[in-house]
Amino acid sequence: MDHYIYDDMNLFITQEKFYIEPKIGKDLLIIDRVSEATVVEKKSNQIPADKSLVEFCGFLGSVQLLAGKYLVLATAREFIGFIDGHLIWKLAGTKLIPYAKSTIHINSEQLEDNAKYLSMIQNVLNTPSFYFSYSYDISHTMQRLHKLGPESGTQSLLSRADMRFVWNQHFLKGFANSDFKNFTLPIIHGFVSINRCVVNGHNFTWAIMSRRSVLRSGTRLFRRGIDRDGNVANFVETEQIVEYQDVNTSFVQIRGSIPLFWVQPPDLRYKPPPRLLDINKADHQMACTKHIEDVSSQYGRQVMIDLVDQKGAEGNLEKAFADTVNSIGNASVRYEPFDFHAECRKMRWDRLSILIDRVAHDQDEMGFFMALKKGALVSLQAGVFRTNCVDCLDRTNVVQSMLAKRALTAMLKLLDILTFEQTVEEQTVFEALFKGVWADNADFISIQYSGTGALKTDYTRTGKRTHMGLMRDGMNSLIRYYKNNFMDGFRQDSLDVFHGLADLRSPLRAERDWKYATFPSVLLVALAMFVTCAILPSEYTTEQLLFLLFWGSMVAATTATIYRYGPEFVDKPHLLNS
Repeated sequence: MDHYIYDDMNLFITQEKFYIEPKIGKDLLIIDRVSEATVVEKKSNQIPADKSLVEFCGFLGSVQLLAGKYLVLATAREFIGFIDGHLIWKLAGTKLIPYAKSTIHINSEQLEDNAKYLSMIQNVLNTPSFYFSYSYDISHTMQRLHKLGPESGTQSLLSRADMRFVWNQHFLKGFANSDFKNFTLPIIHGFVSINRCVVNGHNFTWAIMSRRSVLRSGTRLFRRGIDRDGNVANFVETEQIVEYQDVNTSFVQIRGSIPLFWVQPPDLRYKPPPRLLDINKADHQMACTKHIEDVSSQYGRQVMIDLVDQKGAEGNLEKAFADTVNSIGNASVRYEPFDFHAECRKMRWDRLSILIDRVAHDQDEMGFFMALKKGALVSLQAGVFRTNCVDCLDRTNVVQSMLAKRALTAMLKLLDILTFEQTVEEQTVFEALFKGVWADNADFISIQYSGTGALKTDYTRTGKRTHMGLMRDGMNSLIRYYKNNFMDGFRQDSLDVFHGLADLRSPLRAERDWKYATFPSVLLVALAMFVTCAILPSEYTTEQLLFLLFWGSMVAATTATIYRYGPEFVDKPHLLNS
């Protein structure tokens, strides 16, 4: 039996202390609003009569801001399903409660900044979607849980969790002591879908669980590439699970930014070119080696599927990636480039089968995890596909879904759910579910990193690239452009505050250059005058045409100037990493 975290609780607030009482449980967590927290055994008359009450369903920790500490509580949850008999929930509501009884100890400027930090924390918590379980460690794959062994079930979920995927670990630092083990609730960020399915009369559970890493977390254009510790941007582990009768099976894939030092800062251009940092090649190789070794220690051998364009700016990244991997010469790594856009141009997405055929032998050698629910091991997954494009979103998810379908077919045949001759594609109802869930996975991971749903999901949902899908992608691309240029500085600051990486003493009110206000104002006036001169006169005179030419020139000149100084108009992060 896994360790169990208290779920439904009461928070009693007095002038001096917080009292957190599980509705079912023997412990009482007492937090002094000035000093420290303790856990004691519940007794009668411990809680003062003069108190206020907050009901909640999960203790997520506390966070230090300018005004002091704040309790972070889960106040609402949504049931997702069962994994291995354990309930899995989605976070549906949160509340931050200050330790300090007033804010008279900080000045007005600090008070304003503190309010912004609070909104940043809430901004991250409101980003879909966070998940948790009171009794099952969802930070680990089934294979890692098996390796931890049954004795790990006596540990708290926090102490044995894979901290790469625990998003509230910064909030729980002050509660890592074993005294708090029944209260501390780890949460993951990503996507979880759990489905009860029927194929050929067999009932089974099919689930997808994507876990986003907290290491090098950030927004699409402000977090790219690798850091010196070997952590890459947008690293996501996706586990596909099948539970049938007394057997659990799972197949794991990972995605992550190209493991080199490269950047792609927003500058108002629709697609600013990515570029490698001009540093010593040995530094690229050192960081990439660290990343490869970390992945190998976690997952075994790896096939690196690189889907970026092999020409232009992306082509420079692809060549550098290939050269670095070849220079490292790790025998457990195979680099597999596939120019997605070139191979599938003119909507020939059926050509993705070329890539799947190339890696089929690797997938067969990797296998997947399978064990009896009583603990007996049948097989281990011996390696992993590490897939990337530039964003590790749209192209990546398409290929991952195809690899997942191939693995799922093998799983269902081994479990005798499918006959030897059958395929997943022939199971019309189930295949529609499979496609829909993988498209949802794409959308959620994309929203969390780029701010919009994924592109190319029409192929994932229907198996075809459609003109309607192209139009939807165009709309998402425009929204993505706006958010990445004008909103992501705040989002990046929010993530850094959430993970305890930001220096809260950094100024939030960065002064803008005079061009920031002047040129957009001039552009709006010039555009308004140009439209007015174009539509109002019933017939054009030479004077009116000259006015039209003048204001049109002003629009063109102002627009060109704004793009020339593009980086100055972008919403950048203001907080320095601590």
